[in-house]
Amino acid sequence: MIPLLKGVRVIEVGAVVLGPLAGQILADLGADVIKVEPLTGDVARVSHPSGRTDGALFINNNRNKRMIALDLKQPGGRAALERLIAASDVLMHNMRIDAAERLGLGFDAVAKVNPRIVHCAAIGFGQRGRYRDRPAFDDIIQAASGLAGLAAENNGKPQFMPTILADKVAALHVVYGILAALVARGNGREGPIRVEVPMFEAMVSFVLNEHLAAATFADDGAPGYPRIMSPDRRPYRTADGWIAVLPYTGEQWRRFLDEAGRNDVAAEPWFADPRIRQSRIDDLYAVVASALGGRTTAEWIAALSERDVPCAEVNLLDDLLDDPHLSDIGFFDVDPGFPADIRRTLPQPVEFSVATERDRPPGALGQDTRSVLRDCGYDESEVDALVGSGVAATPAASADARSGEAA
Repeated sequence: MIPLLKGVRVIEVGAVVLGPLAGQILADLGADVIKVEPLTGDVARVSHPSGRTDGALFINNNRNKRMIALDLKQPGGRAALERLIAASDVLMHNMRIDAAERLGLGFDAVAKVNPRIVHCAAIGFGQRGRYRDRPAFDDIIQAASGLAGLAAENNGKPQFMPTILADKVAALHVVYGILAALVARGNGREGPIRVEVPMFEAMVSFVLNEHLAAATFADDGAPGYPRIMSPDRRPYRTADGWIAVLPYTGEQWRRFLDEAGRNDVAAEPWFADPRIRQSRIDDLYAVVASALGGRTTAEWIAALSERDVPCAEVNLLDDLLDDPHLSDIGFFDVDPGFPADIRRTLPQPVEFSVATERDRPPGALGQDTRSVLRDCGYDESEVDALVGSGVAATPAASADARSGEAA
């Protein structure tokens, strides 16, 4: 944990990846993130369980948080959450707006409880547009945002990226939105601040960053960045595997073509003009594809690295676990306090010149219910009453409720 946000308290009412990943980043940066779960828990707890109580998806998105379990459909649960909100800096959720309103988590309701709150809603679609009430999951946003359609532009068939990209991109927007609001508040801005992060708009911005292209300047301009859309822009086969090669500047192209024995291409009159070279990118990529089959991946990596031509072998997921660079930096290292069966964790990839503190492993459902409620002014008998009435849950009560539900 990197203690840069110490003193900032964040209430996370999040599930699966979008909200929890954003909450984990803030917690990794030192914020006191209190995760509020229903009595049955975040559904990610049972995703990829691998024979343990909490699954890998939950483990990798919920460290360094305090865990409290409340039934927000009951008045007592909402009252407890209001006490938390009153003593916090940020309320962040990733549920649909109508559901949030019913639970008292809408902006107006939260601002009445805490007039200095930063309220962040991570949602599917912006509330000023006609799609505002649509349900949204990662695949839906990949399709709607044009991301899945990019593949159809060069191979005729739309395709989902095999990663939950929309959730993770939106989570990063949540983090910078909250941080910007906190800075504004620290600079003297008064009153509550509303932050809205719609997945659809975030992904459209992400996709069109380079692909707006000619449509930036003309109504009839065609979107699409030609180099990126080339069907020959792909991993290339070598004698024993696959490699990515990207000569980008004219000098890099010359060095690659010399190594590949294709100085005839560099000698063409059009090659010296960057604009023409870009217009003939398909021809250049075809040269790359035809040249690489004669050597192994390792031979090409050595030769092109020597010439400072950008290249990389194509890693599969298993390869990353043993990547020598990641091993050098201790990328997957686990803090000693984590359960013994957790062999790898994922760090924050941003480094700061600040001494780090030990990470806290993701807790059991309701692990911190008692301590958090006591922090909010409940005495022990009141906590007992909330747990006994099914408004709140501790780990033992949560386990009983979940086993009963499973039965």
